[in-house]
Amino acid sequence: MSFRNQIKRIAIGSFDGIHLGHQALIDKVEALVIIERNSGYLTPGYKRSLFTSKVCCFYHFDKIKSLTPEAFVHKLEVDFPALEMIVVGYDFHFGKNKAGNAQILKTLCDKEIVIIDQVSLEEIPVHSRIIKAYLREGKIELANKLLGRVYYIQGQVIQGQGLGKKELVPTINLNVKEYQLPLEGVYATRTLIDGQWLNSVSFLGHRVTTDDSFAVETHILDHEIGEVSGEMTLEFIDFIRINQKFDSLDALKKQIHNDIGLAKKRLS
Repeated sequence: MSFRNQIKRIAIGSFDGIHLGHQALIDKVEALVIIERNSGYLTPGYKRSLFTSKVCCFYHFDKIKSLTPEAFVHKLEVDFPALEMIVVGYDFHFGKNKAGNAQILKTLCDKEIVIIDQVSLEEIPVHSRIIKAYLREGKIELANKLLGRVYYIQGQVIQGQGLGKKELVPTINLNVKEYQLPLEGVYATRTLIDGQWLNSVSFLGHRVTTDDSFAVETHILDHEIGEVSGEMTLEFIDFIRINQKFDSLDALKKQIHNDIGLAKKRLS
């Protein structure tokens, strides 16, 4: 018998970021029904399951977006035959053209429907879109506060332009997909290498002083590291400065050493 057939209490939502607002729903249920959209994420795809001990069941948005509210409810009842309770947020919408909402769910479904009110922290509503906005503005501390954890991105290590090692400081370059990237600039970060979190200073944005290509790169502080490969994780602790153009590589190098000094202070 499938474990899904025994689940009695579910919460439905996108759960992007699994932030403090989501925890209010998650605490009441055995399983999450996660609506997956494949874009601009705080936490892409299956990685949301890493932040909860609850069972995660994924519905892809493209597969369910044409369902009427009635058909969506019927799908839930078929997929979860033992279902007794559905938990949703106050702003939950479902069905084709978002025709259904939390109140309509109550009329379509004979299960117990629990609607969770907006969660706020210091009068700031906890929403994925607000966290993303803070990231785009470089407000890392606020984003981390609403998430209830440190924001991180993951990417594959790639070959850089080779300039850092020769002319500036050595960096590890990452190819990052799917994640919401913070404001272009320099950050105090921590980088996970071989199971160890190392203090680092990271740049993301267009290399306006050199070739104008887009890069996500991290320089490890006070550690000699050899060649690295595979997937790497980068945590954003604090914002240092916005991306800017320098008149020469010497000016850029001087600024990088200032950035390193500031990162060490912020991370100490």
